[in-house]
Amino acid sequence: MTDSAAIGVFDSGVGGLSVLREIRALLPAESLLYVADSGHVPYGEKSPEFIRQRCRHLAEFLLGQGAKALVLACNTATAAGVAELRERYPQLPIVGMEPAVKPAAAATRSGVVGVLATTGTLKSAKFAALLDRFASDVRVITQPCPGLVECIEGGALGSQATRVLLRGYVEPLLAEGCDTLILGCTHYPFLRPLLAELVPASVSLVDTGAAVARQLQRLLAEHRLLAAGPAQPARFWSSGEPRQMQAVLPLLWGEAGEVQAL
Repeated sequence: MTDSAAIGVFDSGVGGLSVLREIRALLPAESLLYVADSGHVPYGEKSPEFIRQRCRHLAEFLLGQGAKALVLACNTATAAGVAELRERYPQLPIVGMEPAVKPAAAATRSGVVGVLATTGTLKSAKFAALLDRFASDVRVITQPCPGLVECIEGGALGSQATRVLLRGYVEPLLAEGCDTLILGCTHYPFLRPLLAELVPASVSLVDTGAAVARQLQRLLAEHRLLAAGPAQPARFWSSGEPRQMQAVLPLLWGEAGEVQAL
């Protein structure tokens, strides 16, 4: 494995582009590969075994493309599949996602933290362990958000339908005194502008995209795999309709790109 090889990133759909943007910002010399498993989105309603199977398949694909490291840019995929991938590829730098329970618990002033996430993430043992470890002194209110991922997949970030859906999920948390909101799905950071309209400015929004990029940087340095650059253009694949992802790339990634069928 050479330091000029690319980093492989995958998610259930286009949400992981929020993480990919953080990686690009911190590590501009790195070449990036991204797979959206949009043919099976959302993962939140799927069984853990199905998600583990998809993780294996997507990891093998990215390694076949020459990836030197893997990032599971999906909380639900991480909860279900990261342990198995680390066991399968012990020498490979592998970074997963987890909801930002620790920083949220430290940030709250009211002692009430709200979590917006998928059903799969909220049901996972990994999430329960996070609560036990970091949130024993605060009240955590969880809110599953069916339908939000699909809105973001379609690029409807500011539509009336998305606004109504999001308001319905956020208002009960605010009514309970929540002053810190965890964006527990990598799709949700794309809704920050809309959330800024729906919640008071005093409510903190936290996610872990930047922390994942920093962890990736640490692991690459440990393995002496940090690239010197220049980076190759990012490459994209989708297991769904490539034209749909291609249409939302300028909105979510910040520039156009070709999307290949997985």
